[in-house]
Amino acid sequence: QVQLVESGGGLVQPGGSLRLSCAASGSIFSFNTMDWYRQAPGKQRELVAIITSDGSTYCADSVKGRFTGSRDNAKNTVYLQMNSLKPEDTAVYYCYAVERGTGREYWGQGTQVTVSS
Repeated sequence: QVQLVESGGGLVQPGGSLRLSCAASGSIFSFNTMDWYRQAPGKQRELVAIITSDGSTYCADSVKGRFTGSRDNAKNTVYLQMNSLKPEDTAVYYCYAVERGTGREYWGQGTQVTVSS
């Protein structure tokens, strides 16, 4: 059973930056992609970024140009670098992955990001 553990959230002022981490308890090569989602209060969970096995990142239009994904295979960790943060980026951010072969889905516990002055 793989576990995904997010970290790096917190309170930041508008225009600031944060880097989220998602550490897997097993090899991240077990997954085709590792994705970041977020859920704001009263809203549906939405896809923020997809990080492929070769490190390519595809971001939602709402964060494109401000957020960047990356991965460290040796640490079994993916990252979400968030720059130029806006109050509307406030949400709980979740790491998500689907295991190759089994199709089993994994979610992290989430990390809170609050953008406020």
